[in-house]
Amino acid sequence: PDIDQIYMNAVQLMTQSGGWPLNCIALPDGKPIWGGTYFPKETWLQQIQQVHQYYTEKPNEVIDYADKLAQGIQQSELIILNEETAIFSIDKLNEMVAKWQNNFDTIYGGENRSPKFPLPNNYLFLIRYSHLINDEKIKKHIQLTLKKMAYGGIYDQIGGGFSRYSVDAYWKVPHFEKMLYDNAQLVSLYSEAFIAYKEPLYKKIIEETLSFITRELTDDNGAFYSALDVDSEGEEGKFYIWKKSELEQLIGREYSLFKDYYNINKNGLWEDGNYILLKTEDQDNFSTRNNITSKELEEKVLRWKKILLKERSKRKRPGLDDKTLTSWNGLMCKAFIDAYMALGNTEYLDAAIKNANFIISKQVQPDGSLLHSYKDGISTINGYLEDYAFSISAFIRLYEATFNSDWLKHAERLADYTIQHFLDKESNMFFFTSNLDDPLIARKMETRDNVIPASNSEIANSLYLLSEYLDKPTYLEHSTKMLNNIQNLMPEYGSGYSNWGILLLNRIVPFYQVAIVGLKADKISWEFNQTYHPNKLLVGNNDGSCFPSILGNKWIENATTIYVCENKVCQIPIILDDIPRLTKHEKEKKIKAALKLIK
Repeated sequence: PDIDQIYMNAVQLMTQSGGWPLNCIALPDGKPIWGGTYFPKETWLQQIQQVHQYYTEKPNEVIDYADKLAQGIQQSELIILNEETAIFSIDKLNEMVAKWQNNFDTIYGGENRSPKFPLPNNYLFLIRYSHLINDEKIKKHIQLTLKKMAYGGIYDQIGGGFSRYSVDAYWKVPHFEKMLYDNAQLVSLYSEAFIAYKEPLYKKIIEETLSFITRELTDDNGAFYSALDVDSEGEEGKFYIWKKSELEQLIGREYSLFKDYYNINKNGLWEDGNYILLKTEDQDNFSTRNNITSKELEEKVLRWKKILLKERSKRKRPGLDDKTLTSWNGLMCKAFIDAYMALGNTEYLDAAIKNANFIISKQVQPDGSLLHSYKDGISTINGYLEDYAFSISAFIRLYEATFNSDWLKHAERLADYTIQHFLDKESNMFFFTSNLDDPLIARKMETRDNVIPASNSEIANSLYLLSEYLDKPTYLEHSTKMLNNIQNLMPEYGSGYSNWGILLLNRIVPFYQVAIVGLKADKISWEFNQTYHPNKLLVGNNDGSCFPSILGNKWIENATTIYVCENKVCQIPIILDDIPRLTKHEKEKKIKAALKLIK
């Protein structure tokens, strides 16, 4: 990825566009002199012959061009330290969202463009923003987008999980590749949306997607694989599409209802008589229109899925990219935790803990560094900033779910290593590569959020949370300077700064520390989390320890206690005395009393 960043930047500078496949011709010192994306065979042959001829005839001109291009690569996307006092306000976000809304697709959700990428971090920010300023229009857009994605061909209606993007504006025809990082972030998005909106569809999407991850992208040691290829038997999407005759034979007497439900009609028709299964109607509307109960429909749908999943298992499978990337595993680890925090399924928490232990045992090295890749029992490649950023985020979230302070300590150690080896002291931003890596022609910074949040925005968010947990002013100082460097860029391109937007939200609204201590602290924490409050962090313990420091002097024997704190000043505690004897109603009443303390 560090090499990709440099030469993608070069192609963008040379051609004003970029993409994959990415092709560059470089001098022996690595400086690029020519580049592009896809070329038909004849064009490709013509281009490389021209480059060869030009270099042979005018080598000095080529070298001069390469030097200037290398300088452009080094200077592009360069972040300069903002020396003005950091002042954060909602105005920046209001301006950003106002411009961003002009690109919303009000019919199919997402942005009004094709191809259409899910970009989950965008909607994670918008859920929080719309909740905190109570913007119903944006809430409806989020809900529309989540529904249309779940109904579309981009979602695997039979086996669960999302493809990388849809080639059209309707979420219909997917690019059939399934990536770990997309599915991880989408699980986290639907988990947060489920807590916020209580929509049953989101629960189903979470469960089916994690079932897919467990079934097809999980190693026995708890590590997650990277991707499934787009094609099988040399044909794109062949594993996922269906002929009408196949479906008639497999579904039998219920085919008429099935074809209506999954659009075996002009809506679902793709090419060469193949159909992509997709939905266009809400479950309740479909039940009413077909004069069956919702429960009957649900039973039929489950039966259809089992039939087709069994039949599909007989097909030649898409190729599996079975390498394990630390950064993407951090995202998926967090996704399992987010799903647990939304749905309460402890199997999800167990999977997250198993994966986190894999990262600790295999990818963390004796000197505190992380390795980037793992395959066939071998860990390789010195880690990039993204590996640290997403692992730290996962460990912080695992602490919130378990109140096991070991995970917070792991996060702290990785954060300290990151500051030591990745920080640019001039700008206070972080380089993508470590200072221990062999130098390339440029040392780049990743600051714009894309299909994955930028590693700088992710580490800035984590440093802010760790400063709250651990009371470490240096973490807060780093995070503040980073956000101050970026905030003036945000209004022009909301989609590219959504993860920075989450950090800015945390800095401009009241941000609460909810401390829960007692033998049942983690269980009460989960119940507390079922009411949506994005402007909080959960801190607590089950054993009376005083780490993090905010927990000092808060332990009360034989009781579980909730403290709601702001700027480390706590309000009067709410004591759930002798939990086993409290009625469910009494316990809920006390939790609601604590929730009211959060604005």
